[in-house]
Amino acid sequence: MSFLASIKPAEKLVAGFVILYLALFSAWFFSIGNNEFIIYIVTMLVLMALIGATLRVGEYPAPMLWALALWGLLHCAGGGVPVGDQVLYAVQILPILGNGDSEMTLLKYDQIVHALGFGITAWVLWHVLTRHYPETRRSWTAYAFPALASMGLGAVNEIIEFSAVVIVQDTGVGGYLNTALDLCFNGAGALIAVMIIARTERIRG
Repeated sequence: MSFLASIKPAEKLVAGFVILYLALFSAWFFSIGNNEFIIYIVTMLVLMALIGATLRVGEYPAPMLWALALWGLLHCAGGGVPVGDQVLYAVQILPILGNGDSEMTLLKYDQIVHALGFGITAWVLWHVLTRHYPETRRSWTAYAFPALASMGLGAVNEIIEFSAVVIVQDTGVGGYLNTALDLCFNGAGALIAVMIIARTERIRG
């Protein structure tokens, strides 16, 4: 059976949705000369290829694929949707701390997307681990490894952002405080995700 023939209809639907919004946002980024987010589009294409190449190995549930697709959409919107004189990523959604003028501002769209994204990542890692090593299910390993690995991937994301700062001039990535807050929200999202998984498993018995 060929690879394309092995793809399920639900998976094709998710892939079509992702390809559509990536094409639209890529065209938008090019039209406005936003070179920074070209790096992120390329990164997303690599991640999409990775998920696609492991579909039959991972057998990811459709809700998980849609969650990953939604994360990608929120990411693209964050860098591409203008809000006043800034982009959506910089918008303060809930005024907990600061007023948006400094990096030490809570709660921003960017921070929400970080928490959501790396919570989803922890969910995916938990699925892969317990699928291939079912004996780990409901153990500390099944919860600690996905959370810590998700935080590690969050650090890789910050390295990619740093590369954008080095390669592209006038990025909106931010400085040290922004990086630190991103890592904190990555960790919070990952921990919340595994807590939800553990709670769900206890309820199901």
